[in-house]
Amino acid sequence: MRLERLPVVLVFALAALVAACTNGGNGNVKQESKEAEKTEAARVHTELGQKYMQQGNLKVALDDLNKALSYDPDYVDAHTVLGLLYERIGDPKQAEEHYRRAAQLRPKSGNELNNYGTFLCRAGRYDESKDYFERAIADPFYNTPDVALTNEGTCLLKGGKKDEAEVVLRKALDRSPNNAEALFQLASTLYEKADYFKARAFMQRFESVGQARPESLMLGRNIELRLGNGSAAGEYTRRLLQSFPESQQARALNAQNQS
Repeated sequence: MRLERLPVVLVFALAALVAACTNGGNGNVKQESKEAEKTEAARVHTELGQKYMQQGNLKVALDDLNKALSYDPDYVDAHTVLGLLYERIGDPKQAEEHYRRAAQLRPKSGNELNNYGTFLCRAGRYDESKDYFERAIADPFYNTPDVALTNEGTCLLKGGKKDEAEVVLRKALDRSPNNAEALFQLASTLYEKADYFKARAFMQRFESVGQARPESLMLGRNIELRLGNGSAAGEYTRRLLQSFPESQQARALNAQNQS
């Protein structure tokens, strides 16, 4: 992937910050405190790391993010982005270390608590994740508590706690009725509970606000099959095979047809 050149202003800003942190400035400009300079350098390197991650240049991103922490070891955003990066390169131990550290540094912040809870859920540590989701939801300044509720509900479903998952996902929709992920996960929960008519209703709501993906098309197909609606199930199958032919779900259907 071709890398875009960094803006000249950003390059000069970074150079100035590094010089200020190491040399104390040129004396013509009022200097910020040493700690403020280091924090600003950490911010710049974190933003650079994010840009390189978006471009797919993970090695350079990792270098910049580590530089950010060399200036300010407690810079929360750097820890968060490092958690994402280490997950992407398949190093869950390092990823957890940074997600956990971010949550420790901001123990009442919904964003950081939700991030760590989501990591724990992906790792299959469902009971541990619940505490972090609930702490995230308790943050009165958290802008998207419906996201943490949706994540908690999804995790409860993965852990086999269908009734609890339904309750939590309905709370997410009470806060944000058009939360597409909450609608999809509630449809999944109701399907697992064999409540197929209600599952269909939430699938229809999901399709009115969300973007189709292999998982949603397969769920829609399965719901319609359970309700005995072969034509609707066939339409979901057609869409799945046409739009996502390389997906795991499409391959599974093709294997069934060939057996």
